[in-house]
Amino acid sequence: MTTTSPERPALTAPDPVARAARGRLRLGAGRQLHAGPVTYTVLIVAGVLSILPLYWTLVAASHTQDDVLSLSPPLVPGGLLFHNLSTAWQQANLGKAIVNSVVVSGCITAATLFFCTLAGYSFAKMRFRGRGWLMTAVIATLTIPPQLSVVPLFMMMSDIGWGGHLESVIFPTLVSAFGVFFMRQYLLEALPYELIEAAKVDGANNFRIVRSIVLPVARPAMMVLGMLTFVQAWNDFFWPYLALSQQNPTLQVALGQLSASYTPDQSIVMAGALISALPLLVVFVVFGKQIVGGIMSGAVKG
Repeated sequence: MTTTSPERPALTAPDPVARAARGRLRLGAGRQLHAGPVTYTVLIVAGVLSILPLYWTLVAASHTQDDVLSLSPPLVPGGLLFHNLSTAWQQANLGKAIVNSVVVSGCITAATLFFCTLAGYSFAKMRFRGRGWLMTAVIATLTIPPQLSVVPLFMMMSDIGWGGHLESVIFPTLVSAFGVFFMRQYLLEALPYELIEAAKVDGANNFRIVRSIVLPVARPAMMVLGMLTFVQAWNDFFWPYLALSQQNPTLQVALGQLSASYTPDQSIVMAGALISALPLLVVFVVFGKQIVGGIMSGAVKG
C-alpha cells in the first residue's frame, strides 16, 4: 500500500505593487515629518492673531482715553500703564475681587476634579443597575440652558442665607456634567479592566484602587479638565453678578463696575482687563507643560 504525500502549494512570486508599498512603509517608518514654508506662515499668522487682542489691551491700558479713541490710535505702549493699573485697582477694589476669584475658582476646580473623576470611574468601569439611564440623564442636562435655573437657584440661595456670599457661587457648580462625561470617556480607553481585577485579587478595596490606580491613570485628563474648569470659573460673570453684592464681588463683577458708569474710561477698563488676564497667563506658564501633555496623551489614546 502506497501513500501519496499531499501536494505542496505552488510558490507564487510576490506582488510587485505590494512589495513596493511595503518598501515605502519601511523607509518612512523612522522618518519625521518636516514643516514647509506654508506651514510656518500659517502658524505665524495664527500666533500673531492670537496675541493681537492681548497686545492691544496692553497698548490701550498705557494711554489716555483720548488717545485710544482718536482717529489715529497708538500702536505701541505708552507711559501711563502703572498709573492706569493703580487707578483701576482703587476704583473697583480689585484686591478683594482677586482674592474672591481665586477662592471661587480654586474650590470649583478642586471639587470638579474630585467628584467628576470618581463619577467618571464609576460610569466607566463599575457595573450597577441603571448605569446607562443615569449616564443618559447626566448628558441630557447639557442641553438645558443655564438661564432657566437662575430664578429657582437664586431663591434657593436666599432661603439658605447665602445671598451675597461666595458660597452661593461655589456650591451650585461643584460638579459639571461635561466633566463627568469627559472623565468617563477617557477612563474607558485608558484604564483596562485587567488592571482593576489584578488589584482586587491582591486584596485592594475601592478606595485603594482609586488612590493607587485610577488617579495616576486619570492625571492627564484631570489636568485638561482642571484648566478648562478654572478658566470657566475665573471668567464667569452672569451668575456671580446676580448672586454677589458689589461689596463682595469676584474679579469679573468688579470689572463690570468699572464700565458701568455713563462715560466709562476705556483705558481704565483695559487696565482692569489686563489685571484679570494676568493670573490666567501665570497658570498656563506654570502648568502649560502638564496641560499640553494631557491633551497629547488623550489624543494618542483616542
